[in-house]
Amino acid sequence: MTIPSALDPAVAVRTALPDVLLDTVEFRGETTLVVARERIAEVATVVRDTPGLVYNFLSDISAVDYWEPYGGWGERPERFAVSYHLLSMLYKRRLRLKVYVPEDDPVVPTIIGVWPAANWLEREIHDLMGIRFDGHPDQRRLMLPDDWQGHPHRRDYPLGYETIMFSFNADEIMKHKPFAKE
Repeated sequence: MTIPSALDPAVAVRTALPDVLLDTVEFRGETTLVVARERIAEVATVVRDTPGLVYNFLSDISAVDYWEPYGGWGERPERFAVSYHLLSMLYKRRLRLKVYVPEDDPVVPTIIGVWPAANWLEREIHDLMGIRFDGHPDQRRLMLPDDWQGHPHRRDYPLGYETIMFSFNADEIMKHKPFAKE
């Protein structure tokens, strides 16, 4: 059995789906393909099934919030991004597929049909970032209670913290602590 030669993933995706690749980023030996979010499942299928690519292992899905406190989200085209981290065990190469997701419509098609392991990863992103995955069979919260308000991994989510007690502020902090009643 002969193994086909490894292909450049950007060229292979551009050949199979000419209008879907928005950008290619090479950084320190890692390739990132920025693709149209509506077509992520098609791109995932191409990179998994094309001889010469065979990205057959979904190692992670992550989401990023580029919100800036002074307004906007820097130089990015949208507020959110979802990154799919893939591994080709045959060719020992990694690839990242990235889609930008707008703030007013945070929806990405699910890739469970391509990699069933995406189920829990997509649920986690939905729960903590509020990005919905269209076509996902079980969009329940995974980590937070059902009655939780908001998405705590968003950068504009309010911080809830307790002031650290030192010797100089102990009396002030102790006034606000709940104590058991006798």
